[in-house]
Amino acid sequence: MKVLVFDIYGDFAHFRKYYTTTSPLTFSFPPPPTIAGILGAIYGAQKDEYLNVFGYDNCKVALRVLNPIKKMRLGINLINTKDNRYFLLLKKKNHEPRTQILTEFVKSPKYRIYLWHPDADVFNKLASMIQSHQSFYTVSLGLSELLADFSFIGVYEGKEISNEKSEISTVVSISKLIEKGIEIQPERKYFKEKIPIKMTEGRVVEIYDDVIYEPDGKTIKAILKTFCQLENGEHISFF
Repeated sequence: MKVLVFDIYGDFAHFRKYYTTTSPLTFSFPPPPTIAGILGAIYGAQKDEYLNVFGYDNCKVALRVLNPIKKMRLGINLINTKDNRYFLLLKKKNHEPRTQILTEFVKSPKYRIYLWHPDADVFNKLASMIQSHQSFYTVSLGLSELLADFSFIGVYEGKEISNEKSEISTVVSISKLIEKGIEIQPERKYFKEKIPIKMTEGRVVEIYDDVIYEPDGKTIKAILKTFCQLENGEHISFF
C-alpha cells in the first residue's frame, strides 16, 4: 500500500473535548474526524462531504506526535449574544458586552499525518497539493483562528504485519493491541485519552476508543494485531 506522509504544525491548537462546556479542554492531538477535516480543507472537500472522502470507512489515517505536548490556558473574550444584543458592545444595565472564557490550548503543536486511500485519484491529488504546498481552504488546528502550516515528507510503500513486537511511532488505539501487549519502558511516559474515531455526516460519533501516546513523541514498544511497516523503517498504527 502507498502511504502519504506530511507534517502539520502551528503556534497553538485546540481540539475540544466533547464533555467540556464552560471551560473547554483540548485533546492532545487531532482525533480522526478532525484529521478528516484538515485533509478536506487541503483537498477541497465541502463541509458536508469531507467525511465521505476521508472518513473512517473510506481511508486509513495515523498520527505521530513530533513536538512534546505542552498545554496552557488562555482567556478568550467572546461577544455576549444573549437577548439578541449582538451589536450592543457597551456595558448596560443587566448586560455585559463580552464574556471571558478560559480555554485550554496545545502550545507549539507539530504532528505527522499518515494517510492510505483506496481511490488513486483522491490520493494523487492530495499528495500533489501537499507537495506543492497548496490548499483549497485555509488549514487550521481545531479553531479557525489557529492557522496551521504543513510540509510534504514523502509517499512510501507500506506492508501490513501482524502479531509482532515492534517500536510504534504513532499513537496506538487500545483496540489494536493484543492483551497485555504494551511493554512498559522506564524512561518513557504513557498517557491515555478517549477520543472520537468515527463520526457520521450528521456529526454523530459512532465509535470512541482509548488511545495511548507518549507525550514527548517517543515510540511505544507493543504487540499489535496489525501495524504497517513503511519502507523508511517507521512502524505505524492506523486508528
